[in-house]
Amino acid sequence: MNDPLKAQQGADDEARIEQLLVTGLDHYFAGDYEPAINLWTRVLFLDRNHDRARAYIDRARSAQAERQRISEALVHEGLEAFDKGDVVRARALLSDALDQGASHDVALGVLGRIDRLDAGMKSAATAAVPVRRRPSSRPAPAGDADRRRDTLAMWWATLAGIVLVGAISFVLVAPNGLAEWFPAQATTATPAAAVPPSAPLPLPSPTEAYLSQARSLFAGGKLRDASRALDRVPVGDALRPDAERLRADIQRELLAVAGAERSSASSASVPVTSPKE
Repeated sequence: MNDPLKAQQGADDEARIEQLLVTGLDHYFAGDYEPAINLWTRVLFLDRNHDRARAYIDRARSAQAERQRISEALVHEGLEAFDKGDVVRARALLSDALDQGASHDVALGVLGRIDRLDAGMKSAATAAVPVRRRPSSRPAPAGDADRRRDTLAMWWATLAGIVLVGAISFVLVAPNGLAEWFPAQATTATPAAAVPPSAPLPLPSPTEAYLSQARSLFAGGKLRDASRALDRVPVGDALRPDAERLRADIQRELLAVAGAERSSASSASVPVTSPKE
């Protein structure tokens, strides 16, 4: 007789596998190849001999490699256009490369330089525009010049009177001179030695932070959380090979855990026969 519990478990596994396959296809057709590969890898944990999952993974990896090749070609062409001075074409090529999943460090760095160059060119062009004075339609009459001279002389006289009144008031308020207002100790004090600021510690890049988090989670036994942390490492990054090696270790551990669970479940389902008398 067939074990009903085992049959129910097999039906649940089949339903789970089908759900993972369909969800992975949704990610694949949306262009999210890495999440699709992760979902189909989980199918292999449930059934190591699942041919559809293996075929889907191979197809997604091929599409991922093609996208990486196109993005690298766009970045290369964008850098060449930037070196030739064709800023508009370089910006368009690098933007397309980012849409194709190119390395954000290179593309965004060059786009930032292009933006700074554009801002500098605009400010230089604004500063180079001469300010033209509107020509006077008619010369100023002699009476206006005399009035301006009289006004200027009145302002100078007023300023001199204010300075004189201030000096007299200062002498009356401080009969001892400048000694009460500016003591000698203030002028002869030894200046404090300037303490140079300490250099700030270098900050890790986002990719290094993701990789370090994944290693910590892997060391703590949180394999699936570590795999999700590795998904955030961009394709084409310099640390991508380290992330792939760590992902392979995580997948081996997951396969080992799945095999141990299956062996323990099969041993628990074997009926125990009583010894014959």
